[in-house]
Amino acid sequence: MNLPILATTSGPVTTVTLNRPDRRNALNVELLTQLCAALSAAAADPAQRIVILRGAGQVFCSGLDLSEAAQPEVAHRSAALIDQVLRTLATTRLITIAAVQGAAVAGGAGLMSACDFAVATRDAKFGYPEVRRGLVPALIMTFLRRQLREREARELLLLGKFFDARHAQAIGLINRVVAEEAALETEVQSMVSSLLQGAPGALAETKQLLRELWPSPVTTDLDRAQALHLVARHSAEAQEGIAAFNAKRPPNWAPP
Repeated sequence: MNLPILATTSGPVTTVTLNRPDRRNALNVELLTQLCAALSAAAADPAQRIVILRGAGQVFCSGLDLSEAAQPEVAHRSAALIDQVLRTLATTRLITIAAVQGAAVAGGAGLMSACDFAVATRDAKFGYPEVRRGLVPALIMTFLRRQLREREARELLLLGKFFDARHAQAIGLINRVVAEEAALETEVQSMVSSLLQGAPGALAETKQLLRELWPSPVTTDLDRAQALHLVARHSAEAQEGIAAFNAKRPPNWAPP
């Protein structure tokens, strides 16, 4: 049985790979638990300075595993783990780079948004379709409100439509676009090389100050978002939206 997370180190760089390619690296409880552990282990090692987040196979991450999310008994646990992963990526002293191929959707796009840098292939697709599943992208919104202009954030979150890498770069969601997957490694390593020229303490303190200069701390915003996210996850709309997605049918939205 394949491990859902692979973590390797090369000097001061840890590469963490989401390893459920048969499920488009969908985020289930097991993967999220191991991802939290891998990120925490890297941060606890003083020799580590950078984390590269990847996805195995053709897709970076398709978001929440909606087949598992349909089970009420795991909804609270998976919601808490997504919050923990995003919080860890946002507050770690390590510099984080998302290397995106294929697609980054919903929670997968959230992982990318929580990283310091994002590099994507030209053919990559992005989307935040939570409202089409009866869900509220509350945790992800915490990061998009910091990175995008409000009109752009509203368009991505309320319309829930997919968009390409060129548009993602134009609005500031990703840093670099490369022609193909083979060039992804080259661009990421170029970033790593530049980052390693910076002093570790100065980089960590710069990251911390960037967080603190925002009017409200990211952890405070995540606390507020998590409360709303949990309510939405247990709503009738979420049950219908997830059931419709799993059954490959249009949802039947009842009046609120």
